[in-house]
Amino acid sequence: MAIDLRDPGPAYLDFWRERHICTLTTLRPDGSPHVVPVGVTFDPEAGIARVITNKSSRKATNVQAAGPGGARVAVCQMEGKRWATLEGRAVVRAEADVVADAVTRYAERYHRTPSPNPDRVVIEITVTKALGRG
Repeated sequence: MAIDLRDPGPAYLDFWRERHICTLTTLRPDGSPHVVPVGVTFDPEAGIARVITNKSSRKATNVQAAGPGGARVAVCQMEGKRWATLEGRAVVRAEADVVADAVTRYAERYHRTPSPNPDRVVIEITVTKALGRG
């Protein structure tokens, strides 16, 4: 079911604030899907979803391989009959302030601060479509 990104509704936004493991789907250079468990934060005001990861991870490599226009990706979470998917274009960001902000957001959602990692980057997704069922 399509969700209006301008007004996704409180239940949808609450679901993205709850602690859930998500999946990130990227495409490998051969076009096959690469699906991995991740933590995701969603900033609905900015229309941005974020995944923190190591710069040498397959997911970051897949996103970077798509070039400067970004990679088409999806993040999804579910619990029982509830589910939510965010689709969009992703780029890899390595600026210290962007990484620090993403780590803070992750800590707020997942109630734990990740260990320091000098190789950490952010997969930043500009959300273009939202789906879900509450």
